[in-house]
Amino acid sequence: MLKSVGEYGVGLKPPSYHEVRVSFLKKKVDHVNASLEVYRKEWKKTGCTIMSDGWTDGKSHSLTNFLVNSPSGTVFIKSIDTSSAIKNSMKLFEMLDDIVNEIGEENVVQVVTDSASVYVGVGRLLEEKRTKLFWSPCAAHCLDLMFSDIGELTVFKDTIIKAEEIAMYIYRHAWVLDLFRKFAKNRELTRPAVTRFATAFLTLKSFQDRKLQLRAMFASEEWARSSYSTSVNAKKAQGTILGDTRFWKAIKYCLKCVLPLVKILRLVDGDEKPAMGFIYEAMDRAKVEIASNLNHVRDRYKRIWEIIDTKWDSQLHRPFHAAPYYLNPISMVGKLRRRVQRASKASY
Repeated sequence: MLKSVGEYGVGLKPPSYHEVRVSFLKKKVDHVNASLEVYRKEWKKTGCTIMSDGWTDGKSHSLTNFLVNSPSGTVFIKSIDTSSAIKNSMKLFEMLDDIVNEIGEENVVQVVTDSASVYVGVGRLLEEKRTKLFWSPCAAHCLDLMFSDIGELTVFKDTIIKAEEIAMYIYRHAWVLDLFRKFAKNRELTRPAVTRFATAFLTLKSFQDRKLQLRAMFASEEWARSSYSTSVNAKKAQGTILGDTRFWKAIKYCLKCVLPLVKILRLVDGDEKPAMGFIYEAMDRAKVEIASNLNHVRDRYKRIWEIIDTKWDSQLHRPFHAAPYYLNPISMVGKLRRRVQRASKASY
């Protein structure tokens, strides 16, 4: 824009305040609405999914974005301040019902929200009134809850806490961080984020990937001579990295349990292809992979499977998810292949 202004030269008349907030704004709104017409025609032809995405802004206001997904992609519809309605199922139901009206009930195949208890009630109300659409909990949110429950198991919780403490110590001290980057050749540790429980396990993965560099740093003469090495937190971190063999074994065990689930999270949270026809197959494959990673010793993965099944059966084990699975030839071929493999092993 500034380049265009410069090319115009002296004498350019800027738009007035009235033009910007009235006529120019109206033109932009008309342009956006016109661009949505292509999507609206597709919604009538193929149907669409309404998605709600809640978040909290810097002033602690609860906001909900509404988007519509169809084969051509996802478009943003509106954002509503839901601070006063976030715990009121009837208000949330009325809000979602209005969105369905706006898009057209005949065009809506599915409504997707997170799986919080209040939204479960909203989903039931919506399906009772709108008998031709389905309500589904968000698959990514369901997986996130799996990670949360798995992360509460003792070995996972203790290991994650240790890794987070070391990562925070390194990143809170500029000199220590610079030293780590020298040994890691400018590669970073994945630090935990508050929005996704899965990032805690990605932190463990980054520790496993940087194990040699971390051990080399804390064993280096440069570290030993620094003033940082004498603090309590530094000695604790050094002791864990260099002397706690159970820490590294626990990381390996944790990753064997959760990395197959991380693959599914990437599948359902990505935009490369529609995931609904693949998620049943992916979950089945993940459970088999977890058991295989732990040498089929049931006691080592039994609790993990129980957490997966509890969340899966109560949230995503639904007819609307099962139908694309059975209609997807790729998924069915994979299922048959595994059955043949299991039958072959049983025959020996």
